[in-house]
Amino acid sequence: MKRFKQNLDGDHLSTHLDLDTRNALRDPDRKSGLSSMKVMGIFVAGLIVFSVLFSVNVVLRDPPSDAVFETSKARVLEVEHRKDSEDQFSESLEVPKDKLLRGLLADGFDEGSCVSRYQSASYRKELPYRPSSYLISKLRSYEALHKRCGPYTESYNKTLEQLKSGYHTSSLDCNYVVWISFSGLGNRILTLASAFLYAVLTNRVLLVDPGVDMVDLFCEPFPEVSWFLPMDFPLKNQFDSLDQKSPHCYGKMLKKNSNFTNSDGSVMPSFVYLHLAHDYDDQDKLFFCSQDQTFLQKIPWLIMKTDNYFVPSLFLIPSFERELNNLFPRKETAFHFLGRYLFHPTNVVWGLITRYYQAYLEKADERIGIQIRVFDTGTGPFQHVFDQILACAVKENLLPEINRQDFIVNPLGTPKSKAVLMTSLSTGYFEKLRDMYWEHPTVTGEVIGIYQPSHEEYQQTEKLMHNRKAWTEMYLLSLTDVLVTSSWSTFGYVAQSLGGLTPWILYKPENRTAPDPPCQRAMSMEPCFHAPPFYDCKAKTGVDTGKLVPHVRHCEDMSWGLKLVDS
Repeated sequence: MKRFKQNLDGDHLSTHLDLDTRNALRDPDRKSGLSSMKVMGIFVAGLIVFSVLFSVNVVLRDPPSDAVFETSKARVLEVEHRKDSEDQFSESLEVPKDKLLRGLLADGFDEGSCVSRYQSASYRKELPYRPSSYLISKLRSYEALHKRCGPYTESYNKTLEQLKSGYHTSSLDCNYVVWISFSGLGNRILTLASAFLYAVLTNRVLLVDPGVDMVDLFCEPFPEVSWFLPMDFPLKNQFDSLDQKSPHCYGKMLKKNSNFTNSDGSVMPSFVYLHLAHDYDDQDKLFFCSQDQTFLQKIPWLIMKTDNYFVPSLFLIPSFERELNNLFPRKETAFHFLGRYLFHPTNVVWGLITRYYQAYLEKADERIGIQIRVFDTGTGPFQHVFDQILACAVKENLLPEINRQDFIVNPLGTPKSKAVLMTSLSTGYFEKLRDMYWEHPTVTGEVIGIYQPSHEEYQQTEKLMHNRKAWTEMYLLSLTDVLVTSSWSTFGYVAQSLGGLTPWILYKPENRTAPDPPCQRAMSMEPCFHAPPFYDCKAKTGVDTGKLVPHVRHCEDMSWGLKLVDS
């Protein structure tokens, strides 16, 4: 109706006709001696009126859909508070988003098949650093390799024949690392990024075991050729049984002093199993030695099972050092760039993310993420955990204190709004914080909204909808402005690194007592490698690997772990 009124108001165009013409239209007998020029003016005025009425008819019959505006609106991240939709629309036009993330992503994908790939940039703030030109070049080279050697290509089929034979006697065009889907979702995301970086460093093609839900959660990251391992892969039915006792396990082969070389005419194994899970032993850990990498380079198929983010120890392998320095001049961006390149939520998950973000988080002046993982046994919520969360948020000025004396606090000017996104398996901590800020005003007058998308009660790794929600919540946490995470949690690691956020880490409570101080700021946004080797490959002796180079340090939340930092 507003459009109709505006168009009818447009009929006042006729008032701009000259006075003689208007008088003639109003009283045709007033001037019987009209000139031919005035007759022409009447004719033109009639055409104008007719065209305006025709336009009104078309607009009313087929008005533009509101969905057009809503779709474009959903693509724009509300970086700062906007007073009305007109300001938001004009600002979105003035600040276009870089959907390719400064060259990190390749162009040319079908956008409809994975909306998040290019739309996600509109939900994030731009980072002050960019991917190195070397990293971008290396990713384009890898994509070409994957296209040439990926599933069902001629090179893949040729290599597969040697795998089926059990041995290989000649060099091949393509070598592979196969990642086995193993452990919880947070671990899988971190280990898959580790496996991909290893593939890039060793010029291998990464193939991903789809497990029960990987296809449902993640889009294809590479153009044209899938990264998922075909269902007819000959070793697939052995994945569950592969362990340290398997004949092809690298650690076991080293213990048996197997003859790996073929200089004397013996044949090389067609594949080697790499056991890099948390329970791996000293022989398995020799994977992180340069001389062992030299041998593994000769094996066409490496099958990898891990629940560790082992990237920090790749930075300690001398043969990889120069390449990694070129890829990541800023060391703490390693997982951030790998994750932003590899992990794009499928459309079904992206719908969960964007609907929640737009409903609860988008309009807030500031978004605060609080990720809670409790390792205590027993039924929660635990008061000491809640006390620790609140102490950290208030001490670090992430949340304001409440006013217990007054019922209403009148702030000067428009009150600032903060949206707090909490993730936890239970609702107890969310309910306590929500009720506290509902029942009492804040001392600053700020308006605090507390939100929690799900409460699954316990971890259900093999359940599809559970993992959809988990991936959704990790991603939503990564869209916040500031983040509080729990010690030892891979869930939190993924969120902080994807979002480029340096979090406040909640110390792990001891004896059911809230620690003092309750939290500390992380050294970097990088995840922690929970089970690194402590071995000097050259000296063949134990060593503190957290003190070898300035950019690999011990983690804040796990004293024996390793993480990447920048001095």
